[in-house]
Amino acid sequence: MKVILLGAGFMGKAIAKDLVRSNGVTEVLLVDADNEKAKFVADSIASEKLQSIELRFENDDALKEVLMQGAVVINAMFYSHNERMARLAIDAGVHIVDLGGAMAGATQAVFDLDEAAKAAGVTIIPELGVTPGMTNILTGYGASRLDEVTEIKLYAGDIPVEPVPPIDYIEVFSIERMLDYYSGTAKAIYKWKEQEYPSMSGCEGIYFDELGVLEAFYTAGGISTLADSFPGVKTLTYKTIRYKGHAEKMKLLVDLGLFDISNSVKIDGKSVNVRKVVREALSKKLEAGKKADVLLVRVLVTGEQAEQQVTNEYELVLQRSAESEETAMAKATASSISIVAQMVGNGLIEERGVNAPEKVVPGQAYIEEMAKRNIHIKETIHRSSMIVKG
Repeated sequence: MKVILLGAGFMGKAIAKDLVRSNGVTEVLLVDADNEKAKFVADSIASEKLQSIELRFENDDALKEVLMQGAVVINAMFYSHNERMARLAIDAGVHIVDLGGAMAGATQAVFDLDEAAKAAGVTIIPELGVTPGMTNILTGYGASRLDEVTEIKLYAGDIPVEPVPPIDYIEVFSIERMLDYYSGTAKAIYKWKEQEYPSMSGCEGIYFDELGVLEAFYTAGGISTLADSFPGVKTLTYKTIRYKGHAEKMKLLVDLGLFDISNSVKIDGKSVNVRKVVREALSKKLEAGKKADVLLVRVLVTGEQAEQQVTNEYELVLQRSAESEETAMAKATASSISIVAQMVGNGLIEERGVNAPEKVVPGQAYIEEMAKRNIHIKETIHRSSMIVKG
């Protein structure tokens, strides 16, 4: 199949690498408004499957002509482009997947195109990062193996293998998105009711054999479409994993309004957006470089199966290898969206319209494909005694 890849940034490069290594992909066309960037990515990967072109993204007609060449499109651009690219894909009659943007309302705008996508015979799957994305797929898989789902608890985070002062964190994905997640409101379901919690609250300890006791706390955007897919559950929560003490430090910055997009100050008579300054300062300070990172994911789906209380647990601990140019986060994200795009392109996923990942991605096949990329998701099934009903 031929895949159209939009965006030659850091994530676009990682996705391109996975695509050219995939047997089912015959050609990848990398599209970016910056020809030098796209050509640099293509030259660095050096695969006969990969070609690059320069194209202004505001040119609808030219974009549609390019999109029509592919079996499936992967949108690896910033989420502000998601709705428009989905509309163009529908017009072009081609399937498309993206990395999400629930925080900015971008994902809901894509879901609003459901009827148009169905009428055009197009499949669209948004929210295909790690979380939302991988966590949604694993939740859907765990739920499919239960007769009834009662609780869903999600944990994920990417941290340096060794703590890096002052906040024990490095930039493994967009700082802009991190600021959104840290400053927004976390949605959850608790005791069968939808709730909202301030980001950075609800801190709890979480243990991984490889790293010991860490902390997990509420951040915005994590449950995404899951609240609509599983509205009847007693509990649905998502928490971000970091080293102990991180939440307290970052909450101070949130409380000071440094992440508030509307916060501007006057300096020498000029208006300066505080968040933009903080974003650039953090990006410079937290540059990952060659520092090793580790991605941690834990998904717990609890319910009833054959009159037993069962928890299906899925866990991933993925560390950046010494020779890899990619962070663990980039490798996992790129592999995940590439796998799902190929499932759409080769017909394994046939549902048309706009679909949540947890509803249409076959979990077992997904786990097997991830394992082929040395991303091993461990499944553990916990069973309790028989349920006695009066």
